[in-house]
Amino acid sequence: MAYETIKVTQPEAGITVITFARPQVANALSTQMGRELLDAWSQIRAAEALRCVILSGEGKHFQAGADLKERNGMTDEAWAEQHRLFEAMIRAQLACPVPVIAAVQGAAMGGGCEMTLACDFAYAAEGARFGLPEAGLGILPGLGGTQLLTRAVGPRRAIELLTTAQPFSAEQALEWGLVSGVVAPEALMDTVLGVARVIASKAPLSVRGAKRVVHEGQDLDLKRAMDLELSIYNNLFTTQDRREGVASFNEKRTPAFEGK
Repeated sequence: MAYETIKVTQPEAGITVITFARPQVANALSTQMGRELLDAWSQIRAAEALRCVILSGEGKHFQAGADLKERNGMTDEAWAEQHRLFEAMIRAQLACPVPVIAAVQGAAMGGGCEMTLACDFAYAAEGARFGLPEAGLGILPGLGGTQLLTRAVGPRRAIELLTTAQPFSAEQALEWGLVSGVVAPEALMDTVLGVARVIASKAPLSVRGAKRVVHEGQDLDLKRAMDLELSIYNNLFTTQDRREGVASFNEKRTPAFEGK
């Protein structure tokens, strides 16, 4: 698929950047963008060389939510069809087997906030604004926002944010654990690329295993979660990368992991 509303680049080996590219409308989520994001997530998840993904926005904003001009006058049937596409898109993002980092500047509202929450972690630029304004539009977040927000900030804070529909700052997002750091706007991509570079240097199967055990384990009781952890551990200690990791440590050199 030739993309019109997003850009997919690879600034370094193993690192893919998906950029919302509708800066003239604050990167609002249109039907076409939903199709392109679904395709992009579906394509990159199969890449064996993939180590980390960064989600970003072109221009001043990350993503301002659904394109309400496109939705104006939509029939209920058309709205439902569009939302089924968006549901498939967010599930494809959540299914990405490697860490996904959001680099948030400007507005991350509605669907943009939900896509931030669907990343594994995020960094924000000073002045970034987050929010889930759906209660003021007669709907609810429908891309996992209610559940992902609750997991990120706890139920009491989540109910307050969802029912007041008020925006919150990057500093508040940091205080509540929704982002990992707040940096100057000009340092945002360098910061996130630096983190992605560290992830890309680690054993690929270990990274994928860590993401899997955290996401799947949080919905299990402790015994079953530890059993899941042990099953992944047992698969990893027989790998070539585990042997390389131990050998490189003892030989005082940088490991050369191959994902095998």
